[in-house]
Amino acid sequence: MNLIMTILIITVALSLILLIVSFWLPQMNPDAEKLSPYECGFDPLGSARLPFSLRFFLVAILFLLFDLEIALLLPLPWGDQLHNPTGTFFWATTVLILLTLGLIYEWTQGGLEWAE
Repeated sequence: MNLIMTILIITVALSLILLIVSFWLPQMNPDAEKLSPYECGFDPLGSARLPFSLRFFLVAILFLLFDLEIALLLPLPWGDQLHNPTGTFFWATTVLILLTLGLIYEWTQGGLEWAE
């Protein structure tokens, strides 16, 4: 119990220190020069804000979701060493089925097509 209290006290103290420092440090005074875009010392030739396609963000979010699910399945080969390997493989199969169904759904809805 003593070790847990020590870790808890250190965690709370470190969190409070970081919180105080985060409010104390960024005493920034933005002005027009700091807020202007910078292109190698020259004024921007065109608009500094270019519109992005929403498809780009959709594909990026889909990549993150599918990549996270695959990362959760990486320790699966060591699942037979657990107390209940049958349950582990059942839930892994369930995750794989949901992943496949999600991929099929996105494919049929056209979420993976870059051009319309």
